[in-house]
Order: sequence, then structure tokens, then C-alpha cells
Amino acid sequence: MEGDRASCSTSSRNWQHGSYRARDGRRRKRRRKPWGERIADWTRALIAFLFSNVGIVCLVVGYTIAGAFLFTHIEGKNNLDIVADVIRLRNVTAATLWELTFKENVFSERIWKAKVKTVLENYQKKMVTAIKNGYDGAEESKRWSFAGAFLYSLTVITTIGYGNICPKTKSGKMVTIVYAIIGLPLFLLYLSNIGDILAKSFKWTYARCCLCKCRRKPLEMASRANTHDGADTRRNHWQMVDLNESEIDTFSVDRSTSVEDDETRERDDDDSYDPQQVTVPLTLCVAIMVGYIWGGAILFSEWEDWNMLDGSYFCFVSLSTIGFGDIVPGDKIYAAQGLDLSFIFCSMYLMLGMALIAMCFNLMQEEVIAKVRAFVRTIKYIFRCDR
Repeated sequence: MEGDRASCSTSSRNWQHGSYRARDGRRRKRRRKPWGERIADWTRALIAFLFSNVGIVCLVVGYTIAGAFLFTHIEGKNNLDIVADVIRLRNVTAATLWELTFKENVFSERIWKAKVKTVLENYQKKMVTAIKNGYDGAEESKRWSFAGAFLYSLTVITTIGYGNICPKTKSGKMVTIVYAIIGLPLFLLYLSNIGDILAKSFKWTYARCCLCKCRRKPLEMASRANTHDGADTRRNHWQMVDLNESEIDTFSVDRSTSVEDDETRERDDDDSYDPQQVTVPLTLCVAIMVGYIWGGAILFSEWEDWNMLDGSYFCFVSLSTIGFGDIVPGDKIYAAQGLDLSFIFCSMYLMLGMALIAMCFNLMQEEVIAKVRAFVRTIKYIFRCDR
């Protein structure tokens, strides 16, 4: 017996050592993976992350930030050069007017006005050219700051295009074309994925919070009916005791089985209840969109000193991607605080708002399709009954 035990322990130790060696061999084989396969695995993992929901959001934000740096580098220097040229032109014009006035020995109003008119016409033409090249009248223009360029990049890939900020250099225009070609499909993918996630989350919340209350009433009524039927059955059961004992047992078992079947059916109904099969009413979707636009109008009215009509108009024009550009944020914030807070908040508002609009359109589409299918089924049932 002791020999058998020793042999068993020895074999178990050998088996353990063999398993450890096999594991070590596997680990060594995994560690010795070629660099080409490692790079391929990393590439596949990176692509899978980028096309996941979190990855798409990070990709859109990163792409917009990269565009902000790019356009700041391209258009920012050009804007500073234009401001410097305008300041230089103004100083030269003032000096020219002084020289004309100082050199006149015999001051003649007609001659002086003719000479000044020529100088002012030259100044006017150069100012119009500077405005066409992007001069906005500010000594230190915030137009192509990081926040301004970020908002411009976002308006390019969202197809809003306010028009108050646009590239003036040839390189800036070429980069905008390439940037839009890559950014438009990326942002559409963002809207599709994030809108789908928001729609599923909202349908789940709507089903749990709103529809559960409506489902509890029929279930409570059904449970009360089952309880009432059970009491009647018990009374009938005791009345039938003296008649036939075998019939009583059979009736009791059948009744208990039917009650268990009803409870099981109710549990199956609860388990099979899928919140994603619920359709959200159109009025609720419209209320969400109106509420989001109204909330943005209140915030922009407080920050930019707009009235509620202008704030609502700006939010609607922006979220609908119309983007006239006649009302844009930034002026009051710069004058009061000198910060880029308005542009940053506007960018966040647009990104979240367009995803929310996509969610509402998705829910409204499902509701309309469900209504149309129900209408078609009703029409088929009517014609079937006529036959």
C-alpha cells in the first residue's frame, strides 16, 4: 500500500511538473511571437477601439481638435499679418494727411479737399481689401484663436457653416476641402452610433419609468381575480368534501396546476417583455427637441445678452444645420471676460444636440413605421371580414 501511495504521489508530482512545463512552454511560445504578428494584433485592437462607441466619440473630438490646431496655424498668422497691415495703413494715412496740411503755405479749401479726397480713396480701397481678406475691425482678433478654430472645424464636419469664419488663404481653402471630405463621414458615423445608443437608453428608461406603471394595473387586477377565484374554489372545495373524495383530490390538483401555470405564464410575460420593442410617442420626441432648444436659448440669452427669440433662432438654425451665420456667439463674452468660454460651450452644445436630434428622429421613425403597420393590419382585417 505504501508503495502504491508513493508511486501515486510521484506520478502526481510528475504530472504537475509536466503541466507546469507545458504552461511555461506555452508562455515562452507566446512571448516569442513575431513582431509582425504583434503589430497586426495591435492594429486590429486599435481599429476595433476606434470604431467602438467610445472610440468614435474620441475620434471626432480628436479630429476636431487637430483641425483647430491646423487652422490656427494656417489662418492665424495670416490674420495677424492683416491686422498689422491695417494698423500700418492707418498710421501712414494719418501721417500723409498731416503732411498735406503742414506743407500748404496758402491754405485753400478746394485744393486741400482734393488732395485729402485722393488719400482717403486710397485708404478706403485698401480697407475693403483687408476686410475681404478677413479683417474684422479688432486690434487683437479672436477669430482664429483655438476656440474659434475649433468651432470652425466643427461647423465644417457638421455642414452647419455659419460663414462668419472662413479661410482666406489658398492653403486654408485646400485644407478645408480635404478636412471636410474626411470629417463628414466620420461625423455621420458618430451621429448614427451615438443616436442609436441614446435611443436605446431612452426607450429603456421610458419603458421602465412610464410603461411599468401602466402594466402594473392589469397585473394587479389579474392577481386580484386569481385570488378571488382561489377563494371561490376553496369554498366549492369544502362544499364538495362529503360527495366524493377522489373527485376532490383531482379538482384540487387541477386547480393548483392551473394557478401555477398562470403564475409561470405571467413570469414568462415579464421576462419576454423587451423594452426595445416599445415605441416612444411623437409628442414626447418633439417635446425633447423643443426643450433642448429652449434650454440653449436661455443659456445663450444670459451669456450673450440676446433676447429669447434670438437665442431660440440661433439654436434652431444651428441644430437644423441651416447655419445662416447672422447671429453667432462670442462678442459679448470677449468684451466682458476675454475668454473663449462661449465658443467651447457652443461646440459642446452642438455635438450633444445633433446626437439628440438624431435620437429623436430615430424614435419618431420607429413610431411612424409602427403606426403604418398597425393601419395596414387594420385595413387587411376589415377587408378579410367583408369577405
